[in-house]
Amino acid sequence: MAEGLRHAEPVMGTVVSFDVRDAGSGARRAGVEAALERAVRWLHRVDRLFSTYRPDSQISRLGRGELTVADCDPEVAEVLALGEAAERAGDGAFSLRAGGLLDPSGVVKGWAVERASAILREGGSLRHCVNGGGDMQTAGEPEPGRPWGLAVAHPLHPGAFAVLVRGRDIALATSGTAERGGHILDPRTGRPVHGGLASVSVVGGSLTEVDIAATTAFALGQDGRGWLERRPGLEGFAVLTDGRAWWTPGFGRYAQLPDAGADQ
Repeated sequence: MAEGLRHAEPVMGTVVSFDVRDAGSGARRAGVEAALERAVRWLHRVDRLFSTYRPDSQISRLGRGELTVADCDPEVAEVLALGEAAERAGDGAFSLRAGGLLDPSGVVKGWAVERASAILREGGSLRHCVNGGGDMQTAGEPEPGRPWGLAVAHPLHPGAFAVLVRGRDIALATSGTAERGGHILDPRTGRPVHGGLASVSVVGGSLTEVDIAATTAFALGQDGRGWLERRPGLEGFAVLTDGRAWWTPGFGRYAQLPDAGADQ
């Protein structure tokens, strides 16, 4: 039976955990371990480039006008392009700026964790989960014939989960108030979002895409459900501040959905 490999790395203001189920042994294991080390170095590099809490990060210096995009590492232009596309698709509810300052945080974490998963794939692991503070990218399945089970934390009941998402080669991201309170700003008002939602979770194939979509749908509030339903390949589940829930039509492919208190 293949041997697993686990690691938890404090980085980017959270903890990114790696659960590798096919590390194997011998030369294969050495290759996967080397890939894990590269993935960890990648995450720290992303933090150095994009942390808005570091005055010397390229994104901070770019925001102050000390650098141009051409002066920055290529990943900066890549993230800004993703953010600009998200702004165009987000009906005004997604922005690369927070309080007038350049801040691509709504793109960076999902993008970085998805790339970390790709690094593991390149190193030979086809069955793993990378979890960045509750935003998860999976590859394959944890063991033959069994899908990954990804728990969505309940925003109103600490320690409980709202729904269990199951699937293979899926990504899951959640935006809401459970972890950091009202930290998500509505670009249309400049104030914390008050749309009647406690959290929105989105599932799809790419963590970059679902992370952006969860943030956008949460900021859209009452309009988030309809917006998600128009996004091909994405499904969503939301907990309202009154404890009810809604979900998009295809979300049932990934979860056994609650009956009581649902608004579907």
